Formats: sequence, C-alpha cells, structure tokens
Amino acid sequence: MLQETSRETLSERSLDLLFREARTHHAWLPRPVTEAQLRELHALSRMAPTSNNISPQRIVFVVSPEAKQRLRRGLKPGNVDKTMAAPVTAILGIDSRFFDHLELLAPHAVDRRAGYLADPDLAARAAFRNATLQGAYLLMAARALGLDCGPMSGFLHDVVDEEFFPGGQVKSNFLINIGYGDPSGVRPRAARFAFDDVCQIL
Repeated sequence: MLQETSRETLSERSLDLLFREARTHHAWLPRPVTEAQLRELHALSRMAPTSNNISPQRIVFVVSPEAKQRLRRGLKPGNVDKTMAAPVTAILGIDSRFFDHLELLAPHAVDRRAGYLADPDLAARAAFRNATLQGAYLLMAARALGLDCGPMSGFLHDVVDEEFFPGGQVKSNFLINIGYGDPSGVRPRAARFAFDDVCQIL
C-alpha cells in the first residue's frame, strides 16, 4: 500500500494575492519598478514548465521615456494613457526559431528540431501555446513579488513588431503593464463561471 505523504500548500493570504484578490489594473501609482525587480521577475517565471523546456517567449521591458514613445504609436487609443503611466510595459514576443536552442534547453529532445522544421504549423502551434503559457507564468510571478499587472492585447502587432522585433523571427503576443496599481482605477469584479457550468468529471 502506498504511504500517504503530506504536501505543503500556500497560505490563504498567498492564494488571495495570486488569485482571489488579484485584479487587472488600469491606473498606476508613481512608483518605479527597478531593473533588479525585473531580473528577479524573470528569474522566477523562467522556472515554470514548457513543453520540453522550449521556452519560446522573448520579452522587451519598456521603461525609458524614449522607449515608451516608440511603443505609443503601436497602441490603440484606449490603451495609450494607462500604458504611458505604467512604470513598465512588458512586450511578450514569440520566437519562431525556438528550436534552434534545443541543445541548450532540451538536450534530450534535440532530434525534434527536424520535425519542427518539416512541419511549420506544428512549430507555430508549439511556439504560441508555450509562449502564452509563459506569459501567464510571468503574471503570477509578478503578483507573487508584490507587483500589479494589466495584461492587454489592444495594440497593432505589425507596428510593435517592426519597432521592437525587427527581422520577423520574433512576433508580439500580448502586453503586460507592470507596476504598483492605483486601486481607484480597478473595475468592479465581474462574474465567474461556476464549476458545473464549465466542468465535467467523467
């Protein structure tokens, strides 16, 4: 008979921070986010799993006024003010040539490179799925480190790609404003589906 083992769980307060009280922020306090914090954020989020550790996400952290102005021209009007006010905007990109790094990241799966090269659709689906998963990890890591987030997709991908990912190998996925949120800009909590509305146990 297998012996039961206890598993450590997060505290109720930690669950509140990550899930129950976490909100999408649209307004920001004038408090900076440091380079050290961004490095810590990446160091934490990179540890979460992707398929065979392929890690296709690439990130540009937009912080300086000059970089913000470069980003502004790619934003849709409703997202300009909140993005310009955010201490940091992370542009999350997807590297279409993620398989070039298998020797470093997945030496056990180097032989899969040929399959990705032979089937561009397979490679594109793997890249999109795993980079999006990494974006979610980044959100959770930011919240765990005491930062607030405002993810969004309201921008012109071709403009942002030309400005920040020249060459076409990396394409933008979505943006995350990061900083210390102003609670006055938080919208009322919207409804969520109940378990029985969207889940089955078979």
